Amino acid sequence: MKRNIALILCIIIGLPAILSAKEASKPMVAIITSMGTIKVELYPDQSPQTVSNFLKYVRSGFYKDTIFHRVIPGFMIQGGGLTKDMKKKQTAKPIINEAFNGLKNLRGTIAMARTSFPHSATSQFFINVVDNPFLDFKGRSKTDWGYCVFGKIVDGMNVVDSIAEVPTSSIKGRKNVPIEPVIIKDIQLLTTN
Repeated sequence: MKRNIALILCIIIGLPAILSAKEASKPMVAIITSMGTIKVELYPDQSPQTVSNFLKYVRSGFYKDTIFHRVIPGFMIQGGGLTKDMKKKQTAKPIINEAFNGLKNLRGTIAMARTSFPHSATSQFFINVVDNPFLDFKGRSKTDWGYCVFGKIVDGMNVVDSIAEVPTSSIKGRKNVPIEPVIIKDIQLLTTN
């Protein structure tokens, strides 16, 4: 009986350590911008291919000196594929869209940007400034596929909100481009699983 009680106590006492180890298995990145730093927790359990793809770009230094090139107040901020002079960077092949993972495009989530083709995401991502349920997965048709959420802002949402309010214009054939570039100086991996 004493052995069973001791075992139960060990389990109860050890439970917080197990839970915190599980939480620590989520990679964390810092998006270092010209307007401040945004810390993001990634969700490899729900979006394994998307997180793996994103981290490959992070580890290679791909995001250094890219910009947030599409900023729409009350909607989202998008970046991760263009240089300050609006040149598109060479990317790896597109990935499978994991928008069916159950995660929603809520305020403060990060998702993959893509073209109208569901499986066309490469390096570009966006951060939802408000809840955007119309971007969620609804079905496997071209128009219902949605956009894959793969993480959430845990610190720096004030930076996101500030970026979302910068003045924009049409520049080099693109709309909603910040007049003063908002630079992604780097994205750094803080923790890993």
